[in-house]
Amino acid sequence: MSEQRFGEFVVVRRGGGDGHVAELVLDRPKAMNAVSSEMARSLAAACDALAADPSVRVTVLTSSNDRAFCVGADLKERNSFTDAELVRQRPTARAAYTGVLELPMPTVAAVHGYALGGGFELALACDVIVADATAVVGLPEVSVGVIPGGGGTQLLPRRVGAARAAELVFTARRVEAAEARELGLVDLLEEDARTAALDLAGRIAANSPVGLRAAKKAMRLGQGLDLRAGLEVEDAAWRSVAFSGDRAEGVAAFNEKRKPNWPGE
Repeated sequence: MSEQRFGEFVVVRRGGGDGHVAELVLDRPKAMNAVSSEMARSLAAACDALAADPSVRVTVLTSSNDRAFCVGADLKERNSFTDAELVRQRPTARAAYTGVLELPMPTVAAVHGYALGGGFELALACDVIVADATAVVGLPEVSVGVIPGGGGTQLLPRRVGAARAAELVFTARRVEAAEARELGLVDLLEEDARTAALDLAGRIAANSPVGLRAAKKAMRLGQGLDLRAGLEVEDAAWRSVAFSGDRAEGVAAFNEKRKPNWPGE
């Protein structure tokens, strides 16, 4: 298991899932992982490194804090900004959230404790959200005079529908684990979110890395399109993998009744 630190507040661990699962750790425990400018830059840099690493088949987003996944933007830092500084900081903040959202491999969030505002938006940027009984999620931004600005107004309606998302955003309410699972705000409710997320990632990572990335791309690009257009996106993704080494190995392994040894190309 190797570990690489990005700045003071973000760590990437590689080596799980037979070496193909990366753990992206939010590591600012004293501030419950509040996303400062420095942490945002580090998160974006870590995502850039992961995206460029073809050996990573799945990324799991976790927290080193025992009370919170992430409580969102660092409002103490924001309170010190002038208007001009806030404008200049906006691209830095956006890069952190889009960094997670645009990771090319499947991503799993492991939510333990509070995932509020930008913290929940980081989870929403992942493909699957695993939570445990301690989880409390929500987008409370309108209660402090702003809006969800890390993708929440777009990702939440896609997950739970427009009306449900509107109720949650407009009331700014916090949702505890059981209701969050019922409403579809999280996908799996497990005894230990991190352990379950890493286990899920290991099962995903056993599959073709070429197939996984192409399937994710097809689902992401096809979202919101009409069916005919979506099927064209799917066809393009199929063509991108149909003649790959992974496809040849997968078919051969199936016929030879053995575990595939994916070339990843």
